[in-house]
Amino acid sequence: MPAEAPAGGLAAAVRGRGRRLVLVHGFTQTARSWDALADRLATDHEIVAVDAPGHGDSAAIEADLPAGAVRLGVTGGRATYLGYSMGGRLCLHLAVARPDLVDRLVLVSATAGIDDPGERQARRAADDALASSMERDGLDVFLQRWVAQPMFAGLRDPDLDDRRRNTVTGLAASLRRAGAGTQEPLWPRLHDVAIPVLLVAGTDDPKFVAAAERMADLLPCPTLSVVDDAGHAVHLERPAEFLEVLHRWLAATS
Repeated sequence: MPAEAPAGGLAAAVRGRGRRLVLVHGFTQTARSWDALADRLATDHEIVAVDAPGHGDSAAIEADLPAGAVRLGVTGGRATYLGYSMGGRLCLHLAVARPDLVDRLVLVSATAGIDDPGERQARRAADDALASSMERDGLDVFLQRWVAQPMFAGLRDPDLDDRRRNTVTGLAASLRRAGAGTQEPLWPRLHDVAIPVLLVAGTDDPKFVAAAERMADLLPCPTLSVVDDAGHAVHLERPAEFLEVLHRWLAATS
């Protein structure tokens, strides 16, 4: 059932009973993007699907990744955290900052950051330009361009109706404050994430396969799963395969 954001937290929808599993969506999505998977997972977990800062019912919340992670922890509490893309970066920040709250971690098409300062600055400038283009052209034009990127080519239904629940102001703030170019590279801190971590990427998304492989080399307790014939949105393009991987890992690490 939907719930307002707790003080200092994020808006979320809660369903199911059992061990808590917090779901964090990617950029331009909302908590509702998890609905089909959440219904399956809620048969034996309490599912907390959050609206990330700048998105959905958290659209008015502006936060960088560390501050967003604090809000995520307030909402999710102690749990297993599962994040996709931008949501994965939020979850990883939480795991580094508040290991007492993160029992297990699932990162789908995520990265620990951009190492090179010049590349990081270029990405930050590109994200600022994206935000400006959205402010100029409007939400619908921006969303059409966003989901038309090659990385989403395998996504049959980008669910634009749900993405249209977002606002230009919220998404622009998310790009400028929590985009990949703003992220402190967390690679040197991965050895401290001493919990089971499942890393998932799709074979058609080689950049994030490489990021997952690199994280697997640095984390103390990793499991790496590369899903065939899937791009960036692995869990939406191949939901059955993703759920099989996730259920197997959850059972093995319970």
